Amino acid sequence: MRLLKQLLNKNKALVFLLPVLLWAATMAQALDGRAILLQVDSNLNPESYEMYRKLINIEPDGSKKEYVLYSVKKGREKMVALFLSPASEKGRSTLRLNDNMWLYIPNVGKPIRITSLQSVVGGVFNNSDILRLDYSSEYDVATVTEEGAFFLLDLEAKSNAIAYAKLKMRVAKEALVPTTIECYASSGMLIKTLYYKEPKDFGHGVVRPAVLETDSPLYQGYKSVMIYARISPKEIADEVFSLNYLSRVDELR
Repeated sequence: MRLLKQLLNKNKALVFLLPVLLWAATMAQALDGRAILLQVDSNLNPESYEMYRKLINIEPDGSKKEYVLYSVKKGREKMVALFLSPASEKGRSTLRLNDNMWLYIPNVGKPIRITSLQSVVGGVFNNSDILRLDYSSEYDVATVTEEGAFFLLDLEAKSNAIAYAKLKMRVAKEALVPTTIECYASSGMLIKTLYYKEPKDFGHGVVRPAVLETDSPLYQGYKSVMIYARISPKEIADEVFSLNYLSRVDELR
């Protein structure tokens, strides 16, 4: 950019082009950031897949509560998760369609609406973390910079319905997957930090972190961990992502 200005200073006839060239440079940076974020999403998840994972909530005294979930996702806006354990949660399922979420509890009746900032399991992970959609479907890239072996992306939520107003995402350049993500409220307050760890080859071309940890200044001494055991591409019918199918999700396994 400095070289561009020097060239323009030597040729005053081109000075009028400076605003246009600066705008073009800014747009190129934004497009690069968008491309990086799209590749991050692609590396984290296949377009349509099934997944098994364990979620562990750790209390300040060291005690733990564990959950095992089976999940399926299709496209950028549809995800379902089924609880396999503990026994007290078995058969519960959750559905996310874009920004809308529901919880189904056997023998209770109709699915009930839940919000992104609530948590069906307690702990530091909220429903938005558990039913994670593609980052690029929820966030725009405000800025992108480089820092050694990392890209630093500042992301802004596309709507007020999204759990976090802003994200600061650190992306490994070589693998193009996140290493840390800081999640902020619209006020600028840090809500939590996500740590992506332990890269693993899941097969089918999926190489991504197998562990996601989180802590929060709002929950001192608490920590939550997701351990991904299996991620496999799977074709899934659209009818799976409906309120009427929530009682039948176990049939997919």
